[in-house]
Amino acid sequence: MRFRFISGHVALDLAGTVGHRHAEDRYDLLTDPEALARWALEAGLVDTAPPAEARDLAATVALREAIYRLVMASIQREPADPGDVELVNAAAENAPVAVTLRGPGELVRTGDLRAVRATVARAAIELLGGPARGQLKRCGASPCSRLYLDASRRGSRRWCDMRECGNRAKAAAYRRRHATA
Repeated sequence: MRFRFISGHVALDLAGTVGHRHAEDRYDLLTDPEALARWALEAGLVDTAPPAEARDLAATVALREAIYRLVMASIQREPADPGDVELVNAAAENAPVAVTLRGPGELVRTGDLRAVRATVARAAIELLGGPARGQLKRCGASPCSRLYLDASRRGSRRWCDMRECGNRAKAAAYRRRHATA
């Protein structure tokens, strides 16, 4: 499976590396340290895939799960788990990815996976503590469990991605309407 960056925010895209979270066909795209390094590169957080070890994968998965639970708590207007808050804050304390300018149009992003986690954790903190928090949603298509930022004008988006989940939901509704006719 390929990584998809459709959530509208890097922290939500990290949370989206688990698909169908609450279904029997749940899958995890971060299967090994190399997949994690590839995700960091494809997410545009670094320009060269950083070296990755099993401990990096474990720390990133822990951060991913904490972010998912914090966003769900925010969506459901429930209190956040203090352990999740502490984990995200601790990850954010590290130095983030270094961004340097070589010249006009030449941006360079460097860092190890600890810096990647710090960058994602800081982005999650900004998201959960800022005004965009009200735009957080969970995909309405079953069994999708993807979180996304609804930046639509009306704030009425129901699916993480219209091409996949939205299209499937609309096709299923069409079939239901015409099956009874």
